[in-house]
Amino acid sequence: MVKQKRIYLSSPHMSGNEQKYIKEAFDTNWIAPLGPNVDCFEREIAAYIGTKGAAAVSSGTAAIHLALQLLDVGRGDRVFCSSLTFIASANPIVYQGAEPVFIDSEPDTWNMSPQALKRAFIEAERKGRLPKAVIVVNLYGQSAKMDEIISVCDAYNVPIIEDAAESLGSSYKGRKSGTFGKFGIFSFNGNKIITTSGGGMLVSNDEEALEKARFLATQARDPAPHYQHSDVGFNYRMSNILAGVGRAQLEVLDERVKSRRTIYKRYQAALGGIEGIDFMPEMDGTMSNRWLTALTIDAHIAGISPMQMIEHLAKDNIEARPVWKPLHLQPAFEGAAYYPHQAGVSISDHLFRNGLCLPSGSNMTLEEQIRVIGGIMELFAKVEVTRALGLPVS
Repeated sequence: MVKQKRIYLSSPHMSGNEQKYIKEAFDTNWIAPLGPNVDCFEREIAAYIGTKGAAAVSSGTAAIHLALQLLDVGRGDRVFCSSLTFIASANPIVYQGAEPVFIDSEPDTWNMSPQALKRAFIEAERKGRLPKAVIVVNLYGQSAKMDEIISVCDAYNVPIIEDAAESLGSSYKGRKSGTFGKFGIFSFNGNKIITTSGGGMLVSNDEEALEKARFLATQARDPAPHYQHSDVGFNYRMSNILAGVGRAQLEVLDERVKSRRTIYKRYQAALGGIEGIDFMPEMDGTMSNRWLTALTIDAHIAGISPMQMIEHLAKDNIEARPVWKPLHLQPAFEGAAYYPHQAGVSISDHLFRNGLCLPSGSNMTLEEQIRVIGGIMELFAKVEVTRALGLPVS
């Protein structure tokens, strides 16, 4: 049997215009870090999302690390962070010698629970240990309940870092994702909605802070004829060649968002009527870029677990993955404080047990998506036949 072509979860999607900017970099010999493409990419991202400035860096993780550095987070400090996210959201907290405190999700957005956040603040104030910052993640392209979260953080005068690594192109009540905190961060990793192969962006309305971020990201080199360093810096700046790739990608961002939303709608139309399946919601007043189509499967109702679905699709060379494992469950953060949505109710645990992500790349063909949907429906059909025969569903 001939093996089917692999369908990836979210593969890079080139526009065809990247070579133009790369060629300019080569023709002008701007192949080292920094250069005209970096400057333009920063201005173009800032203009697209509506902030005063942006700093192009080597990764989204680097952007979070710089934001924490700019907020003077250090040893002995605490930082509240969404639990249902990739580990890169929290690793920079540890880089700074600070302590992460994890906050559960809520069911309307799958993102940080304002009521869990409020409980964490009340307890922190009582103990005299307020956090230095709060890192809010916009999961799979869906914005968190920013009004409620901002209200809680403002009451305690604690700044927000908006981790919008997965939500470039999304919006919340008319404003672009990544613009609600003191700092916002984006990722341009190979699987993101637009990519620079590897890279990230720190955005803010505080242009002085962004200038300091650029200084720190270039090894904190003082203005001197020799190499002098009064601060410890990092090698975090984006290369001029990769920034050229990013510029071409940004030109088609809105098309990529439209494509992924169309893919989500097809999945929902085909699978939304199956008992036991629920898709990740899109809260009123928000627009998700639907970076990944995420859903939950109630195995008791559907007769199929998410892992069975993932394994079934893998046999047809289709990549699907579980929802992020919450950080409070990760061995690396064993013993870290965690605040669930309600006493005895952890939404992120539930989503991890029951959730999965389907292939969602904007370069998926209709035929490929039909193949994914067909594979899912095939497994459900087997379950129905098994039930009809009165046999146990394995």
